[in-house]
Parts: sequence; structure tokens; C-alpha cells
Amino acid sequence: VVSAALRRPPRHGRGPLLLYVLDVMELPDPVLPQLPALLAPDVPAAGVLVVGNKVDLLPADSRGHLGRLRQQVAAACARAGLRGAALVDVRLVSAKTGFGVEGLVSRLQRSWKCAGDVYLLGATNSGKSTLFNTLLRSDYCKSRAPDIIDRATVSPWPGTTLNLLKFPIINPTCDRIFRRQERLKEEATKTEDQLSSEEKKYLNQLKKQGYFVGRVGRTFQRQKSSSEIDFDPDMLSYSMDEDPRHPPKKHEEREEFTHNEVKDARWCFDTPGIVKEDCVGQFILQVLNLLTEKEVKLVLPSHAIIPRTFILKPGMVLFLAALGRIDYLEGEKPAWFSVLASNLLPVHVTTLGNADAIYEKHAGQEFLKVPMGGEERMKAFPPLIPQDITLKGIGTTEAVADIKLSSAGWVAVTAHAEEELLLRAYTPKGTALVVREPPLLPYISAIRGSRIPGTPAYRTKKPSSFVENLRTTGSR
Repeated sequence: VVSAALRRPPRHGRGPLLLYVLDVMELPDPVLPQLPALLAPDVPAAGVLVVGNKVDLLPADSRGHLGRLRQQVAAACARAGLRGAALVDVRLVSAKTGFGVEGLVSRLQRSWKCAGDVYLLGATNSGKSTLFNTLLRSDYCKSRAPDIIDRATVSPWPGTTLNLLKFPIINPTCDRIFRRQERLKEEATKTEDQLSSEEKKYLNQLKKQGYFVGRVGRTFQRQKSSSEIDFDPDMLSYSMDEDPRHPPKKHEEREEFTHNEVKDARWCFDTPGIVKEDCVGQFILQVLNLLTEKEVKLVLPSHAIIPRTFILKPGMVLFLAALGRIDYLEGEKPAWFSVLASNLLPVHVTTLGNADAIYEKHAGQEFLKVPMGGEERMKAFPPLIPQDITLKGIGTTEAVADIKLSSAGWVAVTAHAEEELLLRAYTPKGTALVVREPPLLPYISAIRGSRIPGTPAYRTKKPSSFVENLRTTGSR
């Protein structure tokens, strides 16, 4: 479906601009290398603008962490062959909380004169449909579009976008760009105290869900005409023994764009999610593909991730629900293991001697939570398959690598300098286990609080949220 859409003859003398949405937590992204093959050789694209989504879920492990994330996304693009003129830009956003979206809209508007239509591409569950809906209510689309265009279906279940939804992109004339910049400057001078009670309530709700929040506004509002009331005294008059008579409801016709509104318009298309493949074109089985819809909702983070750090000695084992397991087999000193996964997934630490018995007894039960459904569910669930990993520590303040347990989350490993660790990681048979070097958040173990006496766990709390496009108050 995606390839056929991109191979259409260009309507504006140029091929489409590809707005590729990737989940920053899923780096390295396996779909990036597939982008050149989707385009026809005789229809050159205006370029690819890569959007790293879901930054709202990741805590700031140090100053400048967003800059480091952007560099890692840019490096992934370079490895996939996207560089130079082909790579228009790299942006970090949260389609859900609106962080970075105003900057993305400004960047897209600067590409207006050199691009044709715009296609949102990305792997399943990357957040394309959420971004489509956010752009629909921004300055990027025509002011009448939200009242006419259907919103994209947002669901944790992969493949919910089956048809090409689209909205017309507003022409960013000089006057419109000026008025938009004036609005953004005015809003940037406000503090949270100057917002309406409704805006405050909405922002507080978003701050509970993500670390980075942005306000997406509209400069060009549609002027709604005042509705006229049809007054018919005969219809309103009735005697004491009669019931009131109501006029028959008029059939409301669906609004449509006029020919002049869309004859030269460029369109922004939402597309179905692309199935992840490896470098030889084989389908990559993700943990999400093995789960029921109820289990997927527990595994996919819907709120800001609170990192959970544990100190493990050799001979200890860490379970992430029943979806992943890491054994610390050999090493001279304890090491820190920071879990970044959905807050609804339980983490349990035990000894190597008890690990198999715990999995056998509690997999499918409430103790390990996912999968759920008891023995019958586990009969259909693939067994955990091991993979040995050797790491060398670089210091107690910086993680050496992330052990990515398919799409269930990852564990950042921090060890003493030059300390060699032998680990054994498990994921369900057929799923991808990735050792990510450098780690996504190398200083994540620094967020740990004080040690909980008698346990390998540290007390952690959710760091505070940051609101973009608002003047900050206080000492923050």
C-alpha cells in the first residue's frame, strides 16, 4: 500500500516528502534501510525528514540528553544510507504531549516550495497516527480541515491504519508565517499561572503522562457563522390535551472542500505501519506479536517511564515480567542494572539457583503478570532462549550498554571501569535480543535514590516534567 502510493506520478513536479516517524526507544530502527526501496527510481523524493517520537517517555539522565538522542538518531540515519541532501532534517517530538511539534511544523513549512505531498511513514506502533492527529489540529493543515477530515485511529494494536487518511496542507504565505511567529512569541512570554483553568488542567494531565510537554496552538481559526433559529409559531402552539410537536430534524449534510480550496493543495497522508524486517528481508518477530491486546496495553508504555535500578552480584538473576531475563554469571564486583520498561511490568530479582523454579511456577500468573492466562497460555507461548553477552565496564557513573529485550524494554548495565561481566540474556524464541552500544541513556543509573535496606533495589521517583513554549518560573 505504501509503495504504491509513493510511486504515483508527482502532482507538483516533485516527488513526495517522506516524514519518517521512528520510536526512539526502538533504536536501532530496522525500517530505515527499507525507505529507498519504497520509492520509484523515476520519482525522486524531495527528501526524508526523520522524526524521533516518544521522547516524552524517557527521563533526562543528564544535561543535554535530547541533543545526544538526536545525534544517535542522525547516526542511525547515516548507517541506513540517509545523508546529505536525502536527509532533510532530524527532529525529536512527542506526538502525544505535543513537545517539539510547533518546531516540526515550522520546519515542514520551510520545505513547502521544494516538496510535493507529504507521507507519514514508520513501523507499527511508532506513533504515526497520533502525529497525524496532532498535525491535523495545528497550523500545518487548512483551518477547515479538522471539521471535515476523519481522525486516524489510535490503538496499541498494530495495523489499525488500513486506508490512506489525508488532510490538505495550508499554504505558508509570508503573511501567515509572520502571524504564526507573532503568536509563538506571545505564547512564549506566558507562564502557567497566566493560562486558563482549562489549559492548566490539560497541561497537568499531560505532565502526569510525560516528562516533556508542548502546547500545540492554532494561528488561523475558522470563523463559525452564527446559526439562525427557525421560528414557527404554529409548530409551538398546542392545546392543554396535546403533547408539544417538534419539527422534523433536518438532514445535516457532510461538509466538503470546495474545488478552489484543494485544486493546488498538497496533502499530508497517514499510512499503514511498515512491518519490521532485518537486513536480509526476514520478518522480525517482536514480543508484541506474541501478546494479546490486553497484554500489549501492559507492555507498551503509556506514561513516562520511571527507571528502576538494582545492584546485582554474580549469581543473581533479574526478571522483566515473564518476557525477559538477565543472569549475572561471572564478574568480580557488583554491577548496576537499570530497567526502562512500562511501569506496569513487574521486575523481580532472585538467585541463579531459584530462577528456573520461579519461572516455571509463576509464568502466566499474577506474580510475573505478562503473559497472563495460566498454564494454558504458557503452552502456546514460546520458551525463553538464552544468549551470552560479554561486557567491559567503563565506570560507575556511565552505562556500558543496553540489553534490549525485544519490544518489552531494555536494561542499562553499569559496571566498574575495566570490570568484565559475563551475562546471559533470555527472550522468547524467535524475538530479537539487541545489545545497544552506546546506550540510549548512559547516565540513567545516576537517577537512583537511596538503597532500600535488605534488597537489591534503589528508591526511585519520577523526575519533574518540563513544558515547552512557556516561560518558566521559580528556580527550575
